[in-house]
Amino acid sequence: VDVLPQVVTHELAGLQDEVPAEDLADIQILVEAEYGQPMNRIFVWFAPQPEAAASLAQVHRARLLTGDDVVVKVQRPGIETTVATDLRAIETTTRWLKRYRPIRRRVDLDRLYAEFSRTTLDELDFVTEGENAERFAENFAGDPGVRIPRIFAASSTRRVLIMENVASIKLTDFSALEAAGIDRKEVARRLVDAYLEQVFVYNFVHADPHPGNLFVQPLGPVPDTPASFSSPSLSQVLSGGAQGSQGSRGRPFRLVFVDFGMVATVPERVREHLRDFLFGFATQDAARLVRAYQGAGVLLPGADLDRLEQMEAEIMDRYSGLTLRQAQKAGRTDWRDLAHEYRDVLYEMPFQFPTDLLFVGRALAILIAMATSLDPDLDPWAAIKPFARQMATSEAQRDWRGLLGELEQATRVILSLPGQADRFFRRASQGNLTVRTSWPPEAMR
Repeated sequence: VDVLPQVVTHELAGLQDEVPAEDLADIQILVEAEYGQPMNRIFVWFAPQPEAAASLAQVHRARLLTGDDVVVKVQRPGIETTVATDLRAIETTTRWLKRYRPIRRRVDLDRLYAEFSRTTLDELDFVTEGENAERFAENFAGDPGVRIPRIFAASSTRRVLIMENVASIKLTDFSALEAAGIDRKEVARRLVDAYLEQVFVYNFVHADPHPGNLFVQPLGPVPDTPASFSSPSLSQVLSGGAQGSQGSRGRPFRLVFVDFGMVATVPERVREHLRDFLFGFATQDAARLVRAYQGAGVLLPGADLDRLEQMEAEIMDRYSGLTLRQAQKAGRTDWRDLAHEYRDVLYEMPFQFPTDLLFVGRALAILIAMATSLDPDLDPWAAIKPFARQMATSEAQRDWRGLLGELEQATRVILSLPGQADRFFRRASQGNLTVRTSWPPEAMR
């Protein structure tokens, strides 16, 4: 939504949860085939009309024999064949693209296709999706501002997922948010906080954060005044701010995530470098940003690091402290000047695509678009700095504890040296000193 015109994004939004639904009879056949018994042996009641219908599945409200009110996600009949056909078409396209050297040099298309295929096929396995949801619930168990639906794992199958009904106000339903007394800026901030945690703390990311998969659940009564109680953001919690602190806006709420079929794990090899990027961004340290690029394998061999650092420093000097709206207004002229000044860097295109970050990057791109639509005045530096500061403090504490451990061990060794030396010389003087040697295998040949 931050790139395409509204007439286009409005039409594309229909693909999120408003695709024409499958016939109820076909859905019933699939469900009964999965469970091997009639619908009335599984559900007391099953809504004939879906609550939402997306490309891979549709969701119906229902009631289990236990009396639990749930939503049932049912895979579209024949969708596996459709996905397999699409993947073959994409594989053909990658073979064509590999002939184009500028792309082949910057992207490992075979690995990219393998990653895309694996994640897409995982979306068709609802058992895996249920496990993903349970992992997210565990990660955010201590965060009152985020809600993950309960999964009825024992009653779910590979093609039918049963979960708690958590539907509420869609994230992009601005009029409903306003009517509920919820401040959009607070929602944008909470959304950014939740994703910072996913990427940098848990290294496990909800990779499909479109508006059909995100809701806002109001808590408590609609406030009488603009300045009222609000659930704290991550930055408030980390800085010691209390719930309902003075200056918070709007009605308290929770972010609700659904649909955990598409997830991304931040690879171990890049976690340290992503943290370096975070710290570099927050402190406007261009040299640290470039080192993070290099460590994460984002730069091509031979990239001009000094020139890239100059460009990063110039960008931060011009745009740090600006809201996204201000940056967009200043962008046309400024970006043209930057493009002219650093045309050598842009021409060389020193970046290469890290295949194992495909879905992390996708999630963050969608996140930025949604946060911008919620709050065009969002200041990314102000949103990230408290989190980066806390991360840096935590890492420093861990490093300090590690250093203390090493010092303790070194102290023990030093204190033991006089006794060891005394024993050595005493045995030597008594003629009881023996020396053992072992030869390396290559010396024995």
